Formats: sequence, C-alpha cells, structure tokens
Amino acid sequence: MSLTAVLTAVTLALLAPGTPARPILSTTEAAPFVPANYLGFSGTYADPVADPWRPAPIRTPARPGFTVGPQGFATVQDAVDAAYRAGGTARRWIAVRPGTYTGTVFIPEGSPPLTIYGTGRAEDVKLQFTIDATVTPAQWAAQVNPGGRYAEGDPAWPMFQSCATRTSATAGLCATVVWARSTDLQLKNLTITNTLLDTVDRGTHQALALRTDADRTQLEGLRLISRQDTLLTNADDVARIARVSVRDTYVEGDTDFVFGRAAAVFTGCTFRLVSSRKDSGGVIFAPNTAPGFRYGFLVTRSRIVADDGYVTAPTGRLGRAWDQGASATGYLPGITPNGQLVIRDSYIGAGFDTLAPWAPAATTARPFSASVAEGRDVNDVDFNRLWEYANHGPGSALQPW
Repeated sequence: MSLTAVLTAVTLALLAPGTPARPILSTTEAAPFVPANYLGFSGTYADPVADPWRPAPIRTPARPGFTVGPQGFATVQDAVDAAYRAGGTARRWIAVRPGTYTGTVFIPEGSPPLTIYGTGRAEDVKLQFTIDATVTPAQWAAQVNPGGRYAEGDPAWPMFQSCATRTSATAGLCATVVWARSTDLQLKNLTITNTLLDTVDRGTHQALALRTDADRTQLEGLRLISRQDTLLTNADDVARIARVSVRDTYVEGDTDFVFGRAAAVFTGCTFRLVSSRKDSGGVIFAPNTAPGFRYGFLVTRSRIVADDGYVTAPTGRLGRAWDQGASATGYLPGITPNGQLVIRDSYIGAGFDTLAPWAPAATTARPFSASVAEGRDVNDVDFNRLWEYANHGPGSALQPW
C-alpha cells in the first residue's frame, strides 16, 4: 500500500463512523458509555435492575484486623481463612507487609467484605506462583497443594476441590495465582505475578495472575503480570451481572491478557503489551460480554502501550471478541457472547496496527467487522462491538498529520 493510501485510510478513521476495521463512535453514540452505566446494573442479563454502584477510593485503616508478614500470619491464605471464620457483614481489613509470598490465594464466596492491601509500594508486596493451564487437574492439585495447605473443612476447600476434580484434560482457568469469589472484595497496593512468564513457548499457555468472579469487586493500585490471560474479570454465574472497578493499575501480558464477562471499568490504568515471549500479533483485551447486554469493558483516561519489540514492528492488536463456547457451532448472533468494549479519552502508544487494531475473534476466528452505516445500532449482534472514542497518541486513530 502506498504512503498516500495509508494516509487516506487513517484520515478516514479520524471521525465517526471510522472504518469497518477501525470504527469510531460519534459524540452522541459515545454518550451512554460512561462508568455510571457500566456499574449501574445488577441482577440477570435477561432482566437487569438499576442498582447504582459508585465505588469510592479504597480506604485502609491504621489498625487492620489481620496482618500478614512478620509477627502476623505467614500467608495471605491463612489471613483470608481467619477473616472468613470471623464472619459477619462488616468489612474486614488484611494488611500485607512488604515481602514475597509464594503460593495461591483463594477467596471464597461467603467471606465478609474484605480489603486486602499492601502496606508498602505495590512493587514491594509480591504475591506470586507458577502455574500453567496446560497441566492436568491432578497435576494442578499437586502443584497448588503440595503440603496440604488446602484441607477438608478449610473455607477455600470447595474452590480447590472444584478444580482438582475437574474431568477436563487441562486445568484451564483454574491456573491462577489469586482467585476471588467473594462479593465486595477490595485489593490494593499488591503485585500479583504468575511467574510462568517466558519459560514456555509462544503457544497457548494460559497463566492467570488474578481471577475475579463476583459482583462489586474493586482493584486499585495493583501490578498484574503474566503473559497470556493475566487478568480475568469474570461473572461466575453466566446468567448474572458482575461489576468490577479497576483504577490506577498496571497490567502486562501478550495474549488476551484482560478478558472476561464482567461489566468492568478501567480508569487511569496502564496496559503494556510485551514481546519477550510472543513477538508479533499480541492482543490486549478479549471481552465475552453477554450478547443482549450493552456494557462489557470501558477503558477511560488510561494508557495503552507496547514494548520496543512491538514499536519496531507494529503488529499489536488492541483486542478481539471472545466467542466463548462457539468452537463447534461458529458464532451464533444473539446466542454467542459478543464482546463489548469502548476505549475512550485514552493514550494509545506506538506498536499497534493503526489500520486494523482489532483481531479476529478468539475461539471462532470470526473476522472483525463493525458497522459504519448511517444510524447504525452499536449493539447489532451481526457486527463486532469494539469501539474507540476521543483517543490520542501515535497508535490511535487520531494521527497528527
């Protein structure tokens, strides 16, 4: 393609409706895609209920109820278990002192509202473990529970058992360092790393750092590091809405490393695509939003960047839909999840394909296509729902020609 053709194509993407490969919302179209709407509904996808959730900044007390580290609990899991057993409906705080804590952390459904936070910089409070989704459930159980840290009667035992007794060939999305199923959870000032990282080839090696399954989850000031599937903001009940608020958080990876079904708002975050394991075609976002629900992921006032490997050869992709469950049938409009995402008012750095920043869908390889018709329905199930609005930077549609 000639330089003139490239400039023309990118210029066309300056304004709504953009192109089928890089759609842009108009000001009117973008108006509903704000945090209040993404976080404003609970209940089922079939019958959502107005339920405004306006999460305030996470507060940490001078005297937490539980402490992990010197003169406290040896592990975060021990503190979570103690807080669960303490019970009640009042919020409980778990302070984690600087150090490296190796092992998984499972936060079960039925826990009281918990705030788990690092007392130092996030870089100094490290929760880490090495686990690959390609192992069998039996191998997963042996790796996660070598000394019997999860035992019958423990609060997290049902979570452990649900993965250890899987009949699937692999551990799948059980391969996570921190797994939370509790409502009203808050995590702050922690680094969570799946240390599998670059020890494997560039193939399919899901290795989650953090998985959240429940409603009203707050993540603030975290560092989440892995390669494939770093952060899963999930809705464990596929029929019900789960809301997640993520603020001032750094997320690193190379393949679908922010994904899930939740209604999630990312504010002031940094997403960094890295080439150390997979040096081309990396993808950041992979929502699998319920097809009839308007609100999946919202990224606002954030930074989307890539490392030098991608800057040199700009093949990075901002995201793709995850057509979960449709490998045998192909995408079924109105039935298969149809990932919804708006990136707005954010910086997009170099390293991304500026003409075609969205990849074909995961699971089905459904080609990316957005409607650019006059009066289009931005939730049309026959098209993708991955959008941009008012972004800037060298990787954005708005180029400084």
